Amino acid sequence: MTVPALMQNHQRKTYVTQLHKFYTELSQALILYQTDKNAVNIKEAGFTSDDNVYQFMKDYFKIVQDCGTDRTPCFPDEYKKISGITTKQGWVSKRHFVLASGASIGTFYRGDQDSLICEFWIDINGNKGPNVVGRDLFVLYLYEDGTIDDFITTSKCASVPLTEECREYNYTQYCVSDKAANFHGCFGKLLNDNWEMNY
Repeated sequence: MTVPALMQNHQRKTYVTQLHKFYTELSQALILYQTDKNAVNIKEAGFTSDDNVYQFMKDYFKIVQDCGTDRTPCFPDEYKKISGITTKQGWVSKRHFVLASGASIGTFYRGDQDSLICEFWIDINGNKGPNVVGRDLFVLYLYEDGTIDDFITTSKCASVPLTEECREYNYTQYCVSDKAANFHGCFGKLLNDNWEMNY
């Protein structure tokens, strides 16, 4: 294996390790939040608006920068997709933070859908490159039962946790495609591949 290939493999493992760390911290914070509120699910615990999600982030994470509703300077102005296209489209998060780890987090309350509660956009290394969806930027979807998974995109993939087939569909149709406005599909691929970035 060549030195550039070794460096690339190391970098991918670093990205996945950082994402997995946030995923674990988020999972633990959600359990604690639900327990603190003596609730049976996330919605009952108080995830009912962008303001409630904002308060959750402030209470359960160490925030070193709060950009409010402005995406920058917490996040870069634009990203590339794995296919190489540059995109600014599709960004929907409402509140933006930088955590003590250096990760940038964007939150978006999604109570408009049956079981989907919130999106968590994470750039695991903040403004540092490569700023590529599926490398250092991922979207994690929180559902009412506390499941964190990829986005439900089709009627045959209408429940969580998503099946491997549904995650694979999202990966090929959205993560690695030229669809500029779609940022999902990459996280589910990592779940399918046991937290290995094989793409």
